[in-house]
Amino acid sequence: MVRTGYRCRPWQESNVVAGSAPEALLVGLGAIPGAWLRLKVVNHFEPMVPKKHWGTFVVNVMAAFFLGLFSGLHAYALKACSGVDGTAPMMLLVGVGFFGSLSTFSTFVVELLNELQAGHVLAAAALALISIVAGVLAAAAGYGLGAYG
Repeated sequence: MVRTGYRCRPWQESNVVAGSAPEALLVGLGAIPGAWLRLKVVNHFEPMVPKKHWGTFVVNVMAAFFLGLFSGLHAYALKACSGVDGTAPMMLLVGVGFFGSLSTFSTFVVELLNELQAGHVLAAAALALISIVAGVLAAAAGYGLGAYG
């Protein structure tokens, strides 16, 4: 069931399984603009910050906030629907696809590794701690705003 306006309606047919081609297509279609936007934002911030990983930090925290907001709005909108499937099409397209590709855990980890290899242990530890704390707080703030706003 998915809430559309003031009513709920089923969106999946019973023979569609998790990870099916239609679901993968939704995730892929959302991922393309998310990855493109990440590239643009990181490249935009790169000349303004001392190291590229701070551009990645900004994008990841921003994505965490907006994914939290979208998830909260999604949860709020679907409260009235019983038996709601959490993999509604918009969650796959926007939540998993767009915001999942906008944030980038793998780049974050490689940038941490680069700092460690350069002998900047304190900088790597600070980046890791600040990124995780800021990401969790941003996601919680977004979710709270969306679900309870």
